[in-house]
Amino acid sequence: MLDQIRIILVNTTHPGNIGAVARAMKNMGLADLCLVAPKRFPDPEADARASGATDILAAATLVDTLEDAIADCHLVVGTSARGRHIPWPIMNPRELAGVVGKVAPDTRVAIVFGREDRGLTNEELHRCHHHVQIPTNPDFSSLNVAAAVQVIAYELRMLQESLDEPSAPKWGTQWDIELAQAKELELLFEHLEKTLVEIEFLDPENPRQLMTRMRRLFLRAVPDKVEVNVLRGILRSVDEKVGADHPKKG
Repeated sequence: MLDQIRIILVNTTHPGNIGAVARAMKNMGLADLCLVAPKRFPDPEADARASGATDILAAATLVDTLEDAIADCHLVVGTSARGRHIPWPIMNPRELAGVVGKVAPDTRVAIVFGREDRGLTNEELHRCHHHVQIPTNPDFSSLNVAAAVQVIAYELRMLQESLDEPSAPKWGTQWDIELAQAKELELLFEHLEKTLVEIEFLDPENPRQLMTRMRRLFLRAVPDKVEVNVLRGILRSVDEKVGADHPKKG
């Protein structure tokens, strides 16, 4: 299960934090590190702070955007230290581990950590199925990014330990369809927005928070590939009725 977890750091400023994150990951058995436009990397300070986890740094993937980082992921969780204007499904690290434990073994899970000074933007958080917050002392709530990774990675490690232990047979049916990837969801949202404009339900000059709320609705459901295809099919039927051009099928 741990092999399917991707830790994503967005616009990290201090290379020492990247090295410390690599060390935290290796402590807990995680290996997939993705860096979105870091300010300084590679850097000797990252290697020094990794303290033996330089293999994690050497294998790290560098990308330009969060969209690239999560494109092949099925479940995306953003870390958020503050409340948002529009409520979004939120959980603590232990609850997150419970969610991860219920997905299929080959489900790729991304956990996204933001900038040291201001975290993730609203737009970035809107790409996440869930948000996770680490409970802290409200009078001193600021956590270093490596410490945040360590806390969440520990809960995932504990989940793996529990899965490795022999247990009584579990009854029920595993989910039969692979979850939709982030890139497939983005195509759905693009198609939905275009169709809503065509039927004059969405005013592009005054969109308000409509698409944000629609994102929240669908991401909260964590749809699988078939469900996304069904929704795209419905939208194409609507497009045909109103004579609109079909968005590219993806």
